[in-house]
Amino acid sequence: MRDIVRRIDAATPPDRDRAVDALRGLAILGVVLGHWLVTALVTDSGTLHGASPLQYMPQLTPISWVFQTLAVFFLVGGQVGAKSYAVARAQGTTYPRWLGTRIARLFRPAAVLLLVWTVAVVVMLAAGVDWVTLYTLCKRVLSPLWFLLVFAGLTAATPLVAKLHPLWPLAVVLHIDLIRFGLHGPDWLSNVNVAAGWLVPYCLGAAWAREGLHNRATGWTLLLGGAAVTTGLILWAGYPASMVGVPGQQISNLDPPNLASVTFGLAQCGAALLLLGPLRRVLARPAAWAAVALVNLSAMTIFLWHQTAMMAVTALGLLAGRPLPGLHTVPDSAVWVFARLAWLPVFAVALLICWAAFRTYEHGGARGGGRVGRVVRQGRPAPSELTRRV
Repeated sequence: MRDIVRRIDAATPPDRDRAVDALRGLAILGVVLGHWLVTALVTDSGTLHGASPLQYMPQLTPISWVFQTLAVFFLVGGQVGAKSYAVARAQGTTYPRWLGTRIARLFRPAAVLLLVWTVAVVVMLAAGVDWVTLYTLCKRVLSPLWFLLVFAGLTAATPLVAKLHPLWPLAVVLHIDLIRFGLHGPDWLSNVNVAAGWLVPYCLGAAWAREGLHNRATGWTLLLGGAAVTTGLILWAGYPASMVGVPGQQISNLDPPNLASVTFGLAQCGAALLLLGPLRRVLARPAAWAAVALVNLSAMTIFLWHQTAMMAVTALGLLAGRPLPGLHTVPDSAVWVFARLAWLPVFAVALLICWAAFRTYEHGGARGGGRVGRVVRQGRPAPSELTRRV
């Protein structure tokens, strides 16, 4: 293990900003843990349906503040996308080739997920699984894919939005919310915010790539200003306190993103920028960097399969013949919370199995995964097939 850590460290270019990779990894892990903590599958006479502990225990709302980290992922995506496109242009790489390389890593593992679940649905239908259970399971599998579609769209638009000031899409979100909530406009208008809302942190990341966010004052302004505005929107404008959707609530801050989720995301982006210095110091240690590098190599695999891992454990738990606390029971008490915390390591093991089975598709099949493995195993520190893929 020490040898692998040393080789990963040696294969990393000196000018690579390891903190950027750490922020991406933290954002993905935040989403994974958030889903595992606030998503419940309750069994009722053999039927599974969805529930959330936030519906029964609103005092757990701060969990959504910690683990709803998509804004940080879009911040990093904008920074990396703008920087990679600038490098591609300097090297004479065409836009279609640049875009195809970036999109392939998103949709290759997604295609495998859809194929596996198509087969699973056919098997469940043949086995007589009820429609409510099928809908509940498929909704949780497919819901993360909206994120990929939005991210792919913003990636494709990078040449157009790389120099767009984040205040422009923020103004769009503000006006959509004013029309929707203040003037009682049509709900369908909020779909504009699906693009505009996530364009705010993406454009902020592009500004970062242009060397525009190195002042710590910017980080503090985003953190404190975003937190203050979000607090005001929750206390006096009627926005929900939870940063994820809660069953039974008429308004979701996240689906589609509204002004509260965008300002909260700006606060998160400010915190992320302030963390860059400490993260760089920590990641100077080879072992810490090796862990971050390995997570980033399989970021999409982890993101796409974490819900499947949780549902697989839930399904296997049904073999016990009775509802298991924290797995099949209604999430309405502290007992459920502590039981769910005990299940998290089991979910992690199931995700590790999914990772072992499907990680190679993120890099173009087993062959791509083999090249990465050879960089780790080689005695000489080959310059950066591993970190290029990260």
